Amino acid sequence: MQQDGEYIKIDVLKILNGMVRRIGLIIIAMLLCGVIAFSWSAFFISPLYESTVLLYVNNSSFSVGATNFSISSSEISAAKSLVDTYIVILKTRMTLNEVITAGELDYSYEELKEMIEAESVSGTEVFSITVTSKDPQEAEHIANTIGLILPDKIADVVEGSSVRIVDYAVVPANKASPSISKYTMVGLILGFLVSCAAIAVIEIRDDKIHSEEYLLTNYQNIPLLSVIPDLLEKKGKGYYSYYNYYSEPDRKKESAKGSKLGRK
Repeated sequence: MQQDGEYIKIDVLKILNGMVRRIGLIIIAMLLCGVIAFSWSAFFISPLYESTVLLYVNNSSFSVGATNFSISSSEISAAKSLVDTYIVILKTRMTLNEVITAGELDYSYEELKEMIEAESVSGTEVFSITVTSKDPQEAEHIANTIGLILPDKIADVVEGSSVRIVDYAVVPANKASPSISKYTMVGLILGFLVSCAAIAVIEIRDDKIHSEEYLLTNYQNIPLLSVIPDLLEKKGKGYYSYYNYYSEPDRKKESAKGSKLGRK
């Protein structure tokens, strides 16, 4: 990293080289985060199950108060508005309290409301009601209870309405969340990003000169007078010490010569 006035120059190639040199640490960080994410999703997060009941909205004319509506099969946007109206009625306190009573549920109105999601199916006059619970049997029970109570509640509010069950909810065989594969993938990606970010910070904060190539590249206007070789560098990879230049027998011969010269 170089600081020139108010600007800071970052050597991207240096950062990439640092990542390549530490590729082992990156892999270890990815595996560690992946194992943590896998273990967390598999053993510490309670699985949730979803059960869905499908209802059909009749496209006959109806009225809400003094306002009249007319829905035809070709008016999908109007049908969507009708479905939205029924979803609002579904999530009212009066409707959900009746579902709690009929289903003998041990939930408050607010808790049950958080467990329910309703939406139109592809913009048609069919809408789905999905119940999420930690117990698959309970999710199916609540969904079918809503399917039985909601048509009558809608009929009490909206004159001329007709809502029928298209498909009853069933006990889910598989959990809806958490997805172990997704959590593991997120852990691997997080480990990669965190390790790369840490290596980048280390490389940016490193202000040491490691080679003469760095000086020649970044300070081209300043002449390089001399270079001190690395005496700890292994033989065959660059500079090496004078001591390692000789073999073991040669060092003994040189030592013997020195001893003779000393006696003379």
